[in-house]
Amino acid sequence: MSLPPTSGADASSTVVIYSGGMDSYTVLHRAIKEGLEVHALSFDYGQRHAKELDIAKAVCKQHNIPHQVVDIRAIHGLIDNSALTNPDISMPEGDYAADNLTTTVVPNRNMILLSLAIAKAVNIGAGRVDYGAHGGDHILYPDCRPEFVHAMNQVAGIANFEPITLHAPYLAASKADILRDGLAMGLNYRDTWTCYEGRPLACGKCGSCRERLAAFAANNTSDPLAYESTPAQVTG
Repeated sequence: MSLPPTSGADASSTVVIYSGGMDSYTVLHRAIKEGLEVHALSFDYGQRHAKELDIAKAVCKQHNIPHQVVDIRAIHGLIDNSALTNPDISMPEGDYAADNLTTTVVPNRNMILLSLAIAKAVNIGAGRVDYGAHGGDHILYPDCRPEFVHAMNQVAGIANFEPITLHAPYLAASKADILRDGLAMGLNYRDTWTCYEGRPLACGKCGSCRERLAAFAANNTSDPLAYESTPAQVTG
């Protein structure tokens, strides 16, 4: 979903919040296909799946995309009440549902990351910030819901002298829709990391792996990533 711009001019460059996951990977390449000057921005916030940052670095190096990894681990003590940031909290398994994956919510994560991305956009003269919120996240993550994205877009238009447009192209799309779009662009999803665990191979059991596998099943294609064991049956 494209949000109404906060200024009259179209952006010629954008800052893409790029985690290394399949959603932001698709958003990154979509912006490139638009012909925009793309600046990738990743964050180390103490996530247990920091392997995604290595994937992001490799992709940006391969495609000569300007890439900055911001170390914000100093705030870890403010956001450590989550299975994604605290290894002492057990990672829930199974499909996405509010009753079993609420422990993966990182307090205020996207507001923090978007604020920093907006600052970078202003600093380098980019007119837009892209991020990969999508419809599949709405059930669980408040900071991926349309109300939040629209409100942040309004804030991005007034927080600085230079208005920035917040662009979430997949806000109303499913993970399967995102994958379908990326496959049509010829993207190789081996160059992504989705698992919430930071082990050498994807676990195939966490909600993020399950959603990814369901997206591949819905598109009648195989996931190129290797898993620790044969994942349980998923359907798209």
